[in-house]
Amino acid sequence: MTAPPPLRQQVRDEWIDYNGHLSEAYYVLVFGFATDALMEHIGLDEQYRRRTGCSLYTVEAHVRYLREVGPESELVVTTHVVGGSAKKLRICHEMSLGEEVVATEEVLALHVDGEQGRAVEFPDEVARRIGALTETPPHYAGRSIG
Repeated sequence: MTAPPPLRQQVRDEWIDYNGHLSEAYYVLVFGFATDALMEHIGLDEQYRRRTGCSLYTVEAHVRYLREVGPESELVVTTHVVGGSAKKLRICHEMSLGEEVVATEEVLALHVDGEQGRAVEFPDEVARRIGALTETPPHYAGRSIG
């Protein structure tokens, strides 16, 4: 299976804060769009959610804000699957402007059955896709706040 295509997102005017930069909440919003795109790519799309009542729930995230992002910037987010198990998915997003990485996010998500309110195993086909996409974590993965 090929990696998901990069997500492209234009910064909206209403996302700019009083300092003239992308507000921190909108970095996370754009990373969320990238997670949604990965979910579609591996078969956890809207139809799957309606049919099964299952979805990914983020249980932990670590964002690094590396550079300021100005108005009207064109962001590109690359997503890397860096781990998984029967019920868990670990991903890293890298947000770039041109060739420069401006932010990263590491996410731990659980595959949750909303009706049962608990984590459940991925379907076999989704687990195979996750396995096929899994790569070595980047150097920043697993770090704590310092």
